[in-house]
Amino acid sequence: MTNIQIDIVSDIACPWCAIGYARLERAMAQLETEHKFTVNWHAFELNPTQSGQGEPILPALARKYGRSEDEMREAQGNMMSIAKELGINFEKLQERRTANTFDAHRLVKWAAEQGQQTAMKQILFEAYFGRALDVSDHDVLLDCVKSVGLDVTAASKVLASAQFADEVREDEATYQRAGVNSVPAFIINQKYLISGAQDPEVLVKAFKDISAEVA
Repeated sequence: MTNIQIDIVSDIACPWCAIGYARLERAMAQLETEHKFTVNWHAFELNPTQSGQGEPILPALARKYGRSEDEMREAQGNMMSIAKELGINFEKLQERRTANTFDAHRLVKWAAEQGQQTAMKQILFEAYFGRALDVSDHDVLLDCVKSVGLDVTAASKVLASAQFADEVREDEATYQRAGVNSVPAFIINQKYLISGAQDPEVLVKAFKDISAEVA
């Protein structure tokens, strides 16, 4: 049994990050008899200066990428089809608004201390892409905490404080220095970088190649 550590740099506001993890799950499932995987999540913010209610996602993306809203609607529709095939909820992908994810990242760090960081990340993805909820709103975040089965009172205290803010900023600075400027990014065994939401077959081959090199 070979140990493989996967550090995932991602943002809750990144649809490809949700798709990338779903594909990673499929790859890990194919290799579960040969490899033991450890997954750690690290923060990245697509909209670090976002505040307030945010704006509708389609015009925001059109302006960001210099494309039309129809083009962005088509691109988002493609992601919805991919997500459906993977069994993840992107039903409200085109209805969401831009959102600041800093506090959500803090909660993922908090959940990691209780062995629930992946569950927290996934419920946040579902809230944002599946239900178009505002993942900067503390009530929404606490509902996510409740859904995961963690202590809502403890989470509320985290949100009301500056706990885990330094850890989130350290993540962002560390991976920016390492050259990560788009997400998702998967760092394997603290050495190999896989960028983007790769297909399971690509990931399986990469893990096998890395394991062979280690051996």
